[in-house]
Amino acid sequence: MTTLATTVVLVAGGAVSASAQQAPVTSDDSAVRAALQRVVDSGAPGAFAVIRDHGNPGLDRSLAIGKADLDGTPMNTDWRFRVGSNSKMFASVLVMRLAEQGRIDLDKPLRDYLPEGTLPQSWPITARQVMEHRAGVYDHTNNLLEQSGEETTDAFEKRIRNNVYEPKDLVAMSVKRGPQYAPGGAYAYSNTGYVLLGMAVEHLTGRPYSELLREQIFEPLKLRQTSFTVPEKGIAGPRITGYLTNDDRSKPLLDSTEQTASWIWSAGGVVSSASDLDRFLTALLAGSSGGLVSDDSLRQMASVLPTNTAKISYGLGLREITLSCGKVLGHGGIVQGYQTQTFATPDGKRTVVLFANASNNGAVTQSLTNTLEPAFCSKSTTAPAPRRSLKGNKSSSPFVPAVEDTRI
Repeated sequence: MTTLATTVVLVAGGAVSASAQQAPVTSDDSAVRAALQRVVDSGAPGAFAVIRDHGNPGLDRSLAIGKADLDGTPMNTDWRFRVGSNSKMFASVLVMRLAEQGRIDLDKPLRDYLPEGTLPQSWPITARQVMEHRAGVYDHTNNLLEQSGEETTDAFEKRIRNNVYEPKDLVAMSVKRGPQYAPGGAYAYSNTGYVLLGMAVEHLTGRPYSELLREQIFEPLKLRQTSFTVPEKGIAGPRITGYLTNDDRSKPLLDSTEQTASWIWSAGGVVSSASDLDRFLTALLAGSSGGLVSDDSLRQMASVLPTNTAKISYGLGLREITLSCGKVLGHGGIVQGYQTQTFATPDGKRTVVLFANASNNGAVTQSLTNTLEPAFCSKSTTAPAPRRSLKGNKSSSPFVPAVEDTRI
């Protein structure tokens, strides 16, 4: 594996509405470092922020705190890690490309684009509703992790680390629960929905999902540190060790680096690096000039609707967060041992990739999310301390809601 030495420079060309307020082009480095320190103080071995200002490389920053593993290796912003639900942006790109080709209609029943019997004939859900998490699809991961009554670390060893699931079996777990609400009637984050999208992509093309990612995204963008190798358990090349926090905080962190990721598949199985995530998101927000999706597809992806959380909206595989200095677009991801926030200004001129190598810890999640504010915005204000914060561990940046499920 080779580390990308250059940063792609692309301009969105108006693909995203110019009315979206832009964040300043300077970050508060001392506040970013302090925010990352709070991530480590909350229980992560290490954390980092990679900030890229395209067109003005002199403003680029790579700030790392703590360790890449418990053996004491310093955190490295160039190494690979599991990106979790950032994978949903990749899945959405493949779907939008099929829509551009007329091979899928986002507003017709998704069942028509899936292997027969995948979804009941009575289910009218569309690809657009699924991409927006508004289809009422039960999230199968609740079955595997059993949020109530069982330790997450125990569930990981029993059903996640070594188990290999077929995508159709993940969907079957969800279908048994039936629709959770009328399609389009509410917002409820569902990993199963993005498994369905991956299945649709395979069914319509007759090609394996991993090959489509490689040929349509990884290779054209030269994402040399990005891969989708489910169900292979290891991460090739230099990589950061991921740690699952024990529910019993008196027990040591569990090395969860090796896992099949088949339980999450197209919804969260991508492995990448900060430089590659920057390159990908910059190309995506460039619309037609970025080579991934058309300007019209990008407009649809970035047309967000409110969620149940203040300051958070969601489009087609893209999340929008309102910061004190403007709106940012991207996604977050949590998968056992790793969590990442990948966001950019709507014009794609500035990207921020935040990372911590611990999960199953709400304080780590909240502290990492709060780092978005100083990374994009130059001023700092008093804000609530992260959940489960340590004594005296107060945040100096505006509070940003953590919307990811802290188990995943």
